[in-house]
Amino acid sequence: MLAAAYFAVVLNWSYSSGERAGWIQKLSEKGWICKTWEGELALVSLPGSSTVEKFQFTVRDDRVAAEIAKVMGRRVTLHYEEKVGLPTSCFGDTRHFVTKVTLTEEISLSPGVVVRPAPAEAAAPAPVR
Repeated sequence: MLAAAYFAVVLNWSYSSGERAGWIQKLSEKGWICKTWEGELALVSLPGSSTVEKFQFTVRDDRVAAEIAKVMGRRVTLHYEEKVGLPTSCFGDTRHFVTKVTLTEEISLSPGVVVRPAPAEAAAPAPVR
């Protein structure tokens, strides 16, 4: 009974929560018995920069994993909760559990400097006649 109470607290309480923005570079379902989605978000601090930091995350909800798969290759913001005290990797390979994904249309270069992508119709070349 004490173990069940411990797991209930650890799974429902978050040490921290936050958001990370970048490009989904990997998403795969893993595990022998306990299946979870494991992914990697490429964080680029400045467009054109050669330094890429990777944010590794876990997704337990299949609906959220499907939403992430739909926006693969586009800039997104992931909302995550950090869980500590989980005793095995059966709950996921990381401490960062993604609960929501949002497509991000703007790229912030620095505070107050934002680049907005061109609309899809403006980016398409005119047909040749």
